Amino acid sequence: MSDTSADALEGRFVDPAKPSENTINSQHSDESKGTSASFLEVLGFVLSYWRRRPRQVSLVFLLMALATIADALLPAAAGKIVDVLALGPDAPGAADNAQSAVYVFVFLAIGFYALRLLSIAVWNPFAAHNMEELVSEAFAKAQSFSSDWHANNFAGATVRKISRGMWAYDMMSDILLIGIFPPAMIILAVTFQMALRWPLVGGFIFVAAIIFTVSSAVLALRYVAPANRVSNDADSEIGAALADAISCNAIVKSFGAEDREESRFRTVARSWRKSAVVAWGRFVTMWAVQFALLFLMQTGMVVLSVWQWSNGAASAGDVAFVLTSFFVMSGYLRILGDSLQQLQRSVNEMDDVVGFAQVAPEVRDLESAVSFAPKRGEIVFDDVTFRYRNQSEATYEDFSLLIKAGERVALVGPSGSGKSTFVRLVQRLYDVSSGAIRIDGQDVRNVVQTSLRRAISVVPQDPALFHRTLAENIAYGRPNASRAEIEIAAERARASEFIAALPEGLDTLVGERGVKLSGGERQRVALARAFLMDAPILVLDEATSSLDSETEAQIQAAMDELTEGRTSIIIAHRLSTIRNADRILVFDRGRIVEDGRHEDLLAREDGHYRRLHTIQMGGS
Repeated sequence: MSDTSADALEGRFVDPAKPSENTINSQHSDESKGTSASFLEVLGFVLSYWRRRPRQVSLVFLLMALATIADALLPAAAGKIVDVLALGPDAPGAADNAQSAVYVFVFLAIGFYALRLLSIAVWNPFAAHNMEELVSEAFAKAQSFSSDWHANNFAGATVRKISRGMWAYDMMSDILLIGIFPPAMIILAVTFQMALRWPLVGGFIFVAAIIFTVSSAVLALRYVAPANRVSNDADSEIGAALADAISCNAIVKSFGAEDREESRFRTVARSWRKSAVVAWGRFVTMWAVQFALLFLMQTGMVVLSVWQWSNGAASAGDVAFVLTSFFVMSGYLRILGDSLQQLQRSVNEMDDVVGFAQVAPEVRDLESAVSFAPKRGEIVFDDVTFRYRNQSEATYEDFSLLIKAGERVALVGPSGSGKSTFVRLVQRLYDVSSGAIRIDGQDVRNVVQTSLRRAISVVPQDPALFHRTLAENIAYGRPNASRAEIEIAAERARASEFIAALPEGLDTLVGERGVKLSGGERQRVALARAFLMDAPILVLDEATSSLDSETEAQIQAAMDELTEGRTSIIIAHRLSTIRNADRILVFDRGRIVEDGRHEDLLAREDGHYRRLHTIQMGGS
């Protein structure tokens, strides 16, 4: 293959002197990211996807091998043409010999291009299938991680880690198929052909190729990679700074702090520039070494072939064969050198996805887990002890509680007293350290998590909506609900009036996290979603906190209707919303210090609930 053809293949790879499209990495530690994955770990991860389709990958490498053999034989065919032409047109059988030599050359050239294109045509759907499975499985694995993991990682960083891993897999696969396999075959094939005719030339080429490969690998791993890793980290800082400032743009504008944020960002960008210059400078140094080695190889091959010719051991065609072989091999060696640089980069960029695959979720279903069988919603905490990760003291210690089926129970108390933790444990977003939580007599650790959570409808204090239509958001808990059922749920949540005022009604897209809606509108959509879900257990986490007094009064009756006959847990700071609760549990530092109805708790002098109520009523 010509040097130009080698460059065309080389063009598949990203210029290593340019910054890669890096991601916004989390600045927090995460469970799936310990030490960097080794090359063998990443290679094993890539090969695990290849092994899923053994026939396709075998066919691809067979076609690539045949194409490379054809490419390796082209220099010999070119040398044969030169030898025939050197005899002159008057030599016996000159025309037939020249025609045969040309036919062989054309056949090999066509074979090379056809086989190479065919191998890529088979490879593309193979790679696409693997990438689809990789990104889907990484997404599923990220979803299986605990709430604690997601609380300690930027959502945008997780998204970019997964997408970056997908494209890093594609890069590494291409490197193995195109950047390493053909050059290795070419080096062996050319060395073998040379050694058969001139052992000295063959030995020189083999040694030179080994020196080039080893030096490129050492420079890439020990000299370029450390600087490139620093540059990548600085690039990640740029992404983090951008995401932080842009996501908080409303705050920046409200304080008139644009200049301050721009100055802060320029400092981050300046740090990236300094590290990038160092990294790119090392790439240039590596290229200089590679070019010098290629020059020495070229000079040595020319000198040795001419020396063989001067001694009568080589013809003009043989010299042409040697020179053509060098052009073919030098193109492949440049691809190999660049591939070794890209290989280390792809290993680094696949760290997180490989880490996702290696780490077991903190909260996971047992192999013997069965689907949760909802009944009326009795909840039992039996001597529960629970401590958050890296927390010095337990939130709950030997905590026991019975909530009867159908009870409306309100949780009150200062922030950090354990109210939200109670709800998270009921949903099994975390596992208890000891003791047990049973719902309808079933230990939540023994049932499939998704089936348990489908039996619990939650209206959070700050509901986040998907950037989908209002209808899709309301029907999220029951995606097969009819349009009429969605409209009834919206009406019960007192959301139908504002929905009707929108140009597209229920088909209106709400924006990322529901940004196009007001806080009260988002909360009413979340309420409608809970109404439609009709789960046996209902959790209302300050569900009316963003509503005006008139709307709150309107939907309070609907909420009372919704809680009727089902177990309801109401987290409330506004005590006026829980007067009708069957029980009010007053939390303080992970303990229930008072338990009773509104009137009974108010009657207790020096009681916690009475003190909270007095403060809210404006007393002292």
